[in-house]
Amino acid sequence: MLGLEHDFRIVDTRATLDPDESSVATHGRDISPERLEREMLQAGIVRAVASPGQRAPGRSYLRANNAVARLSIDRPFVAFARLNGPRDAGTGPASVVRNLRAERDDHHTRPDDVEQYSYDDRFHGFTLAPHVDGLPNEDVLSRLEDADLPLFVHAGREFPPEAVETELLGYDLPLVLGSFGGYPLDAELMNRTLDLLDEHDRVYVDTSAVRYREVLERGVLEHPDRVLFGSGAPDVHPNVGVMEVLTLDVSEDLMARVLAKNPARLVPALAEGADV
Repeated sequence: MLGLEHDFRIVDTRATLDPDESSVATHGRDISPERLEREMLQAGIVRAVASPGQRAPGRSYLRANNAVARLSIDRPFVAFARLNGPRDAGTGPASVVRNLRAERDDHHTRPDDVEQYSYDDRFHGFTLAPHVDGLPNEDVLSRLEDADLPLFVHAGREFPPEAVETELLGYDLPLVLGSFGGYPLDAELMNRTLDLLDEHDRVYVDTSAVRYREVLERGVLEHPDRVLFGSGAPDVHPNVGVMEVLTLDVSEDLMARVLAKNPARLVPALAEGADV
């Protein structure tokens, strides 16, 4: 795919880096750091948040997180630590019952892990995919609140806005809901998630896998400071995500906010000239 030509500085808040054979086997893909970096450059992306892909059940993210941090050195990646937990992310009665007996296992994230990541200058935030990795215990979420670093959450049909409100919005920390909170391609959920931004001033959304121009434009026009560009690479070539923003019917100033200014304000390591 040819490289894009544009005059914007672009940073990406949603990229996955599979650092080992276990992650590659889980996803069924093998995208090297070099290839991911090359595809980013083709799209004009100068820096990107990177976190591990899904691990096999029962496996800790500690080694994968450290591998992503190591692979980010001397590359335009900003490492985020991926978290997991023993609690079911569902909203039904069965999930409530299961969570009454949920006990943390050795492979689950602990409060001390969060503290270690928070003070390790290799990591600049956290990612959480509740529908596949579970939800952390309350003591872990409290430690995340203390750290006050961005938490990027894979939200959508399996972790809808009501679950976000119940499980996460009671904690005072910057929260970024991936795919406008409507993955996969659920415009109703995306619009309901945008409604949350009216009520919670520390909630943000990223643009990954939002294929509806009307929804994207609504988010950018109504919440110009809280929409962040995210490509979803390598599942999607970053060129695709960039073009979806560049073709919106909004001003260049709003595009510049989405593509770089908003992400850099939330994640300082994405800013121009940042030392990472």
